[in-house]
Amino acid sequence: MDVSKPAVELTAIAKSFGAVRALSGVDLILEPGECLGLVGHNGAGKSTLMHVLAGTLKADSGSLKIAGEDVSQAFSAAGASAHGIRCVFQELSLCPNLTIAENVRIVHRALKGFGWKAKAHGLIRQKLDEIFPGHGIDVDQEAGDLNIGQRQMAEIARAFTITDEPLRVVILDEPTSSLDAVTAKQLLTFMRQEVARGVSTILISHLLADVLDHCDRIAVMKDGKVVAERRAGQFTRNSLVAAMGTTVEKKNTPAAGSRKAAISAARAVEATPQTAPKAGNLVVHKGEIVGLAGLAGHGQTRMLIQIFDGARKSSALTRVEGKVAFIAGDRQSDGIFNLWSIGENTTVSSLEDLKRGPLIAAEREAEMARDWKERIQIRTPDMNNNILTLSGGNQQKALFARTLGSKADIVLMDDPMRGVDVGTKLEVYDMIRQEAGRGRSFIWYTTEIDELSHCDRAYIFRDGAIVAELGPDELTEDKVLHASFAESA
Repeated sequence: MDVSKPAVELTAIAKSFGAVRALSGVDLILEPGECLGLVGHNGAGKSTLMHVLAGTLKADSGSLKIAGEDVSQAFSAAGASAHGIRCVFQELSLCPNLTIAENVRIVHRALKGFGWKAKAHGLIRQKLDEIFPGHGIDVDQEAGDLNIGQRQMAEIARAFTITDEPLRVVILDEPTSSLDAVTAKQLLTFMRQEVARGVSTILISHLLADVLDHCDRIAVMKDGKVVAERRAGQFTRNSLVAAMGTTVEKKNTPAAGSRKAAISAARAVEATPQTAPKAGNLVVHKGEIVGLAGLAGHGQTRMLIQIFDGARKSSALTRVEGKVAFIAGDRQSDGIFNLWSIGENTTVSSLEDLKRGPLIAAEREAEMARDWKERIQIRTPDMNNNILTLSGGNQQKALFARTLGSKADIVLMDDPMRGVDVGTKLEVYDMIRQEAGRGRSFIWYTTEIDELSHCDRAYIFRDGAIVAELGPDELTEDKVLHASFAESA
């Protein structure tokens, strides 16, 4: 590996999608053995730039050099792999009908001939064990049967595997978005070990603390351009947010825990985990924001689904009072309607309220879509565009708009902030608090422990059971992790 030249050099990269200019002459250099943080709001162009580097998109103009070699002409995903560039995309790319081991073969053409599957099995299992000790993933299981956090771990491990091709650059686009605090720390620790070995990494994340703590240098993108770039130690969280171009001050709304007197005593939800009925009940009152926490995959999503099903049919384990809406964490599988427009995805839960007589009034539907475009800042020139024209974070904004614009009494949120920028997060937090103040209840599973500060209290899950209930003054990382590993009662 030639360390005398930049690992990657992007010069004047431009890319448009119709009338939308996604990249406007981007210059960016990545040195060998460097971790570069890439930040910016949703739609700033980060993922588009990485698709160009990964060979899955061709730039309209500009040049790309890898280790000093100009590869701008006819650069492809195969060419990127041959030059040692791997990418873990925000929208995960494992084939759901193949096992994890079989998915390794897709990016490693050297795995062929007799016994290739056993080699792939050993390769991915070893890398999973190295990055995520105790991961519990069966590599002979089909990818579609894994939860989103497990798929994310498998795709990360696949990106770091090595056969006959070099490993020069690994792009990690929101790699911890579906990981709990423990597995996220495992990944970031491993990433720094790889950087020390000379592998360059690009870390895209809306978790600014991760970028500040683990990157050597940070580049900030806005409106398709790099607008700031310097050593990570020269940024603070506030200066990084300012460079992104948004002021994110909390508004004067009641904080979690200060609305106790306003919370009605009426119960909106009462449920017992199906897998461990002796561990205790989940109770949510009207107007409460209740968090679900603990290590990923320990029953939090299952509980949300149980409550959602309980709203439609009676159950001995679940009682739900009122209408329920669900914001899915896995937006590609469970959230968006990918053949529909952005507007249709936004208004689909409110069609009954948009009727004029027996028919849906098109002008009302369009007005609601425009209203939410402005309220939640969905970055698109036209809400009639297909939902897939949006970045991942903007797709998630459309799901928030769909749910908050509905008349649901209870909102279930399955780690909903995946890929959402810091400015939008604070706006949504404010909306949630306002809606809770009006009596709407929220049940919020999050892998970001900091988000629990917006909850009135939280239930900690382990092995499908509720093992602890923490009040607002107890929702610290230490206490949540301690409860996550404590033996259930």
